[in-house]
Amino acid sequence: MPVVNPSLNFVSAPVAAEPSRRPRRRPARADVLAIGAYVLLGVLVCLNYWVDVQNRVSSHLPTDHSWFEWLFSHGAYSVRHLENPLFTARQNAPDGVNMMANTSLLGVTLPLAPLTMLLGPQVMYALYLGAALAATAGTSYWVLSRHLVRSRAAAFVGGAFLGFAPGIVHHANGQPNFVSNFLLPLIVLRVFRLGEPGRWRRNGVVLGLLVAYQIFINEEMLLLTALACLVAVVAYAVMRPARTRAVAGTFAAALGVGGGLALLLTAYPIWFQFNGPQSYRGLQGGVFHNWGEDLAAFVTFARDTVAGDEAVEKTIGLTEQNTWFGWPLVLLSLVALVLLVRRSLAARIVAVLVVVFTVASIGPKVRLNGVETETDGPWSYIPDDLPLVEMMMPTRLALVVGAAVGVLLALAWDAVAHNGRPPVPAPRVGDDTAGGARPRRRWLRPVGYAAVALAVLPLVPRPLPAQPVEPPPHFITAGGWRPYVPAGRTLVPVPIPSNVHGLPTLRWSALTQHAFPIPGGYFIGPNELGEGVFGAPNRPTSTLVYATMDSGDVPPLTDENRRQAVEDLRFWKASVVVLGAHPREAVLRELMTALIGPPQRVDDVWLWDVRPLVG
Repeated sequence: MPVVNPSLNFVSAPVAAEPSRRPRRRPARADVLAIGAYVLLGVLVCLNYWVDVQNRVSSHLPTDHSWFEWLFSHGAYSVRHLENPLFTARQNAPDGVNMMANTSLLGVTLPLAPLTMLLGPQVMYALYLGAALAATAGTSYWVLSRHLVRSRAAAFVGGAFLGFAPGIVHHANGQPNFVSNFLLPLIVLRVFRLGEPGRWRRNGVVLGLLVAYQIFINEEMLLLTALACLVAVVAYAVMRPARTRAVAGTFAAALGVGGGLALLLTAYPIWFQFNGPQSYRGLQGGVFHNWGEDLAAFVTFARDTVAGDEAVEKTIGLTEQNTWFGWPLVLLSLVALVLLVRRSLAARIVAVLVVVFTVASIGPKVRLNGVETETDGPWSYIPDDLPLVEMMMPTRLALVVGAAVGVLLALAWDAVAHNGRPPVPAPRVGDDTAGGARPRRRWLRPVGYAAVALAVLPLVPRPLPAQPVEPPPHFITAGGWRPYVPAGRTLVPVPIPSNVHGLPTLRWSALTQHAFPIPGGYFIGPNELGEGVFGAPNRPTSTLVYATMDSGDVPPLTDENRRQAVEDLRFWKASVVVLGAHPREAVLRELMTALIGPPQRVDDVWLWDVRPLVG
């Protein structure tokens, strides 16, 4: 087994294995059991979706859920038609959507395209969501067990928290890109191996490949990981200046190779993200800048855990639940840090990460129990129009705190498992003391294990809440629309999909795997000033549709309204307008009839063939 030394060259050459009476196959069996447990947890989290996987979506973020179903279809469509996956015209017709400038998950949807074609996007969404959670826990377990702790049980506890922490499970409600973190532990490991003598080329190349691939999964999580690595490396350099100077040249050379390779592989997609069609510069009004973590959230149990309470989030859960550790885990973490920092370098680095990213996650104003106080937070001193900063959400920096706590749990369990003694024959990463047996403290293990259990068991995730959603009309799924929509024309669903309205109609496109283009949609694109806004700019007709849905009454219409409706249909290159079953079906049919004439009933939809109107 490789032994990890407290240095920037993370892993040393293999040395003699630590004496053990256990069979050699025992670790492999432990690995299988750990991965099996993670898979079962992944199934548990997604259980409510599998009750009716074709017709259920997240209760908390139903539109996000449908967006990611649409993304799986986008991957399948791009592969099937050999189209550029960085852009699509199947949504927001005719302008299209810059997929690199949105959370497109291309690193997942493209490789899984054959399965999406076979199983459909609903099944792929639920299948992938559980698998991503389990895979993140699995890679975390592998890194911890091979490179940081001696106890497989310690690695299991740490890996389980890193894969299924409350903040991660919170994002599983419709945002699988934020649970797709299986490459991040490997990236962190590679960063700490960059100083390894004689292997700077190989280590740099591996890091560059991992970073390049992560860009196509989630750039924001990659940025958070990079910031965490930067803080950790600086902290190490301060704590171990002599060793840092010894490996600095090798580290820099390997980092240059990795950065250069990642840039080479992703240069065009990144250029396309910021300069391609439908790209944008920042978000209008810096909408995320004020989203800081509530201090009370750190000691509150998350909604989707066995100890959680949905009522609490109505007061302090106004942003995102990225910490929500509960009092027991916070107290355990503080005690563990006090006991470990004196003798463990890794624990000291974890302490630095916890402090730095806890403070950074607070936002422009300190928020406590749902009340924004007058006390300035760190982000009040940062201009909100700085590149990258304008796109960042302070509360998500707390995800680094969650990761640090996961590592701390592994370190604490490992220390308890070995009665607080350092490993023999050589120290692992962060152990300052080598050799020298300490007196056995028989009470330490039961007390330590009980403390960890009491802290983490309340955070075991519950199945994510799911709600039924109307299936697409038979007219859509059976292809009844095909005679009405020639190539180059669009099908306009009513209501037009947007970030607020039209969840069922967005799924028409997703569940037919983009068989027809649609106007509007759920995405971020540019406004007239080039700033990012949510959804397509409203046109007069879509504004009328949304207002009618909200009020339940058709407003007085003029000839100008009817002229604008025809102009909008011409802009959308519409062929047909389709209205299926909807809670506001009657009033929407009345509105569209008043605008463009009477419809015909075809199968289970109302249909307006507008080709004579738009030419």
